[in-house]
Amino acid sequence: MTYLVDGIRAGASKVARLTYKALSRRKAAEEGAARLARVLSALDLTALGVGSTLGVGVYVLAGDVAKNYAGPAVVLSFLLAAVASVFAGLCYAEFGARVPKAGSAYVYSYVCVGEFIAFIIGWNLILEYIIGAASVVKALSEYLDSLLDKAISERMRDLMPLDMPHMAQYPDLLAFAVIMVFSLALAFGVKESTKFNNVCTAVNLCVVLFVIISGLFKVDSKNWRLDPSEVPKTENKSYGNGGFAPYGLAGIIKGAAICFYGFIGFDCVATAGEEARRPQKSIPFAVVTSLLIVFMAYFGVSSVLTLMLPYYMQDEKAPFPYVYDQLGWPWAKYAVSVGAICALCSSLLGAVFPLPRIIYAMSSDGLLFKFMGRINQRFQTPLVGTMLAGLFTGTLAMIFKLEQLIHMMSIGTLLAYSMVASCVTYEQAMHAGHRQEPLNLSVKSVMRQYINLDQHTLPTRLSSAVVSTLVTLYGVWCFMLMGIINHHGEDILAGAPGWIIALVIAVTLVIATLYGISRQPRSDKKLAFSVPLVPWLPGLSILINVYLMLNLDYMTWVRFAVWIAAGLLIYATYGAWHSGERRRGAEHVDGAPLADLHNDSRSALLPPAAHALG
Repeated sequence: MTYLVDGIRAGASKVARLTYKALSRRKAAEEGAARLARVLSALDLTALGVGSTLGVGVYVLAGDVAKNYAGPAVVLSFLLAAVASVFAGLCYAEFGARVPKAGSAYVYSYVCVGEFIAFIIGWNLILEYIIGAASVVKALSEYLDSLLDKAISERMRDLMPLDMPHMAQYPDLLAFAVIMVFSLALAFGVKESTKFNNVCTAVNLCVVLFVIISGLFKVDSKNWRLDPSEVPKTENKSYGNGGFAPYGLAGIIKGAAICFYGFIGFDCVATAGEEARRPQKSIPFAVVTSLLIVFMAYFGVSSVLTLMLPYYMQDEKAPFPYVYDQLGWPWAKYAVSVGAICALCSSLLGAVFPLPRIIYAMSSDGLLFKFMGRINQRFQTPLVGTMLAGLFTGTLAMIFKLEQLIHMMSIGTLLAYSMVASCVTYEQAMHAGHRQEPLNLSVKSVMRQYINLDQHTLPTRLSSAVVSTLVTLYGVWCFMLMGIINHHGEDILAGAPGWIIALVIAVTLVIATLYGISRQPRSDKKLAFSVPLVPWLPGLSILINVYLMLNLDYMTWVRFAVWIAAGLLIYATYGAWHSGERRRGAEHVDGAPLADLHNDSRSALLPPAAHALG
């Protein structure tokens, strides 16, 4: 009986070790030549980043945040959101220089953390881009419908009504057709599609400049220093106390959380790593430049908007047409409409562009079905994957109401941002040769390494293990700290001693963890671009992302769990067994073929007498 128990324990240990090795197998950072055509310049990538980020939000977001959250201090909300986005953007820029492959955060996490986490991130990115593209094309369809005085929707409701819960009132064939046209354009050539995007982005930026310059003729500085007596007060709505920040610091921070979503989209630049001519230089340049251009546009637009008209009079849905009506410039509405349509087209391309590339990267690695990543020899694009992605996205946009699903795009994006920031912190502490060293693991050695008492200048096996553990713990402390602030902020401000002590403990753990990571030696590998102030800057990025994720509603987390469960089923039944890394390296674990390990696991269940019998 003892032999059987020992055998089961030994077998379970081997299975656990095999499972861990399978889930954590990593992809080599440099792997073969690019299979996609390298045709995108730094200008193309910057225009792609600006176009996908500077969408219809520039025509809507400023009015909404100014009226309901921050007042004229909306400019500070955009500044805080831009800083938070730049933190994430710098992390993407480093890995774009480190891993110039198609696939964005999926490839980065595959190289750095391991296959299982990479699959989860890739699966989240697919969700993000599907819902992002579907929501944008739906907005484009509804915007065009409103310009035609609802002629399309009224006609379609009469011809093809959909009387089903949680579905659209009619099949939006226009949205489906637009998605398929964009998918065809991308499938038949990336360079041609980016030329169209460059034109749309240029028109969009021209309209933004028109709004800013035309607004300068009507600005009134009095609108930034309104007296509290001038602010209307109603039973159902309070518009703050006037002045520059009528809702106080809390309003500015809440506004920044909303404005942050106006900067989502720049990560599509990183998905084009295999199609950029000089990815190590052009991707970091495009990410940082596009975020800077987008911030300047948001800052300028929100400034003139709140200077032209008092913040409490802003229209949340269409602020600029409303402002121009109030100023007696109705003709200017049409220029804004052209810019909005171009912005929507650029945003749509920015959402559709990365989706087939994520699918291509995952299928090339064997984690999704192979046929989805097959490259067309004539067009040098993943033709099948692009059309399937377009078909699925167009179907969603055609038959579903997507308002409740938009938050799911945010949760996938924020999780990807956090993973890339964690990978940057972890990868800088890794060294190619550290696995050959002995791992002297004890409480004393770990505490000495925590403050790097031995003054190691290059990463060791122990220092890498310490960083890995600290990065994982840091994520836990971030959720704990932000959860306390999010749910008990008012109790803390009221002076509740219990929650103040909990806050101090959480802040101490966060700072102590980052300090321990900062003490560890880093790799001496030279990169075209490296994130400064590691781990403090990536750590702050993770903290902000966690705060924003915890502000999403309960049903978003439920739907997210359902999507993750579907992905895990695909990985367990297909991806784990068809993984390219498994084929290349998993047949030899610990120096022994898999067949021998299976025999060892089976024989470990037998008593010594059975071994003697052969």
